Amino acid sequence: MPMSDPLLSTRALDAHYGDFQALFAVDVSIEAGEVIAIIGANGAGKTTLMRSITGLLPNGNDMVRFRSKPIGASRADQIAKLGVAMVPEGRQLFQSLSVEENLVIGGQMNRKGPWDLHKVFQLFPVLKERRAVPATALSGGQQQMVAIGRALMSNPELILFDEISLGLAPIIIKSIYEALPDIIGEGMSAIIVEQDIAKALSVAGRVYCMQEGRISLEGRSNELSREQISAAYFGV
Repeated sequence: MPMSDPLLSTRALDAHYGDFQALFAVDVSIEAGEVIAIIGANGAGKTTLMRSITGLLPNGNDMVRFRSKPIGASRADQIAKLGVAMVPEGRQLFQSLSVEENLVIGGQMNRKGPWDLHKVFQLFPVLKERRAVPATALSGGQQQMVAIGRALMSNPELILFDEISLGLAPIIIKSIYEALPDIIGEGMSAIIVEQDIAKALSVAGRVYCMQEGRISLEGRSNELSREQISAAYFGV
């Protein structure tokens, strides 16, 4: 019986910033309902990969495929409408808007699904308490919750978390990771970009390690040794 095509895949994906090449022939894939992790040191190419998948960095059309459709040259808004959402590094909230207004913006894709304001507030009750507060008045952890909620409001099939725990206190990181099963328990697929290797491996079935714009290791999280991961991560 032939295997079905992955939900999303990249094929020999190259990416450039002007004359600088940031990605070199990167192949990754994710199945429907799967969680994968992308790990690597600063500058490894993780965020560039996320930007390429979501259309923020256009590429050759066939280099990125979603549900077998080439989307590498599509605009970010077109890709979002297909069901791909990202929680960006640094959160990138609308500073002049309230918590609730930031969340509502995520729902403007009008995609049907389980996520709405009520469900986001159930997931992160503190946001309901502070729904009328400007997003900039929140703590870093609360702002990350808003960014996650905004992405969920679009009811994506695939959600990308770019550096989900960067700059957050350990107790906040713990609470966000504890919420992940509820987020992806609706049959959603997720790509988690993370520098904390242990956190990434704890939630992802498969992991890709990146180094200098290339995939240096790929495998099932429970089958890779610490030595393999360390060698791929640091290049030693």
